[in-house]
Amino acid sequence: MLRALAVDDEKPLLEELLYLLRSDPRVSSAEGASDATEALRRITRALESGPEGPDGIDVVFLDIQMAGLTGLDIARLLAGFARPPLIVFVTAHEGFAVQAFDLKAIDYVLKPVRPERLAEAVRRARAQLGDPAPAGDPTTRPALPDPAAAHAGPPAGPPTAAGPRGPAPESTGPDHAPDHIAVELGGVTRFVAIADIAHVEAQGDYARLHTDGASHLVRIPLSTLEERWAARGFVRIHRRHLVALGRIDELRLDSGTTSVRVGSAELQVSRRHARELRDLLLRRATG
Repeated sequence: MLRALAVDDEKPLLEELLYLLRSDPRVSSAEGASDATEALRRITRALESGPEGPDGIDVVFLDIQMAGLTGLDIARLLAGFARPPLIVFVTAHEGFAVQAFDLKAIDYVLKPVRPERLAEAVRRARAQLGDPAPAGDPTTRPALPDPAAAHAGPPAGPPTAAGPRGPAPESTGPDHAPDHIAVELGGVTRFVAIADIAHVEAQGDYARLHTDGASHLVRIPLSTLEERWAARGFVRIHRRHLVALGRIDELRLDSGTTSVRVGSAELQVSRRHARELRDLLLRRATG
């Protein structure tokens, strides 16, 4: 049985990762850390406790891009210990794979995390620790040839927080008619008010919805949301960004580049969209 530590500074993604790990019968415990400092504190306590101690950690599921120390920084620090825990990187970025495996990571899982892909990482961790899955275990399968191939596209399957099967529909029930969009987290469907969404960021075939206090990942391309929500005042400002026009606080022009401030986020505006956005904001300001 594995004792796991999951590290991610995005709370919804950390919660989803912990939910999946705790649902795996091969994982005896899964704790979370929301930043590098907390992660290092827990890992240090585990190393001091020893492999069989009450605070022991067998494997760390580690995000790469975090505020402060990155996941790669943490892995480099752990490499200096005699018996560090195993490392599985869980990241939205493919470009760090070479560095990750140079640091002896046993796996590299791309976000959005699919349950079956995470189950494979758990299997590899058990095998590395000398505890291979028994014959007939459905998670036992040959190692994948490279990290990118493991994420070539989610197959049909039960919905997850990071990627429900097919596009997450805008709710059409009497209480949530088209003013909400359905998102899922840990098997629970929540309805996010579209009016609460300040901007949307493209992440491949997925989109991250940013509200004032949270973010939600849905399996809908940004282009689809642009078409659906144009009448609600959402405008495309960049190939990666869709913004609620009414949530733009500032338009900034600096050395030929244009950006907007939406709450605490500063988003770049592409040249292609800059003139149209300025015209829209001007018409809105003059009524």
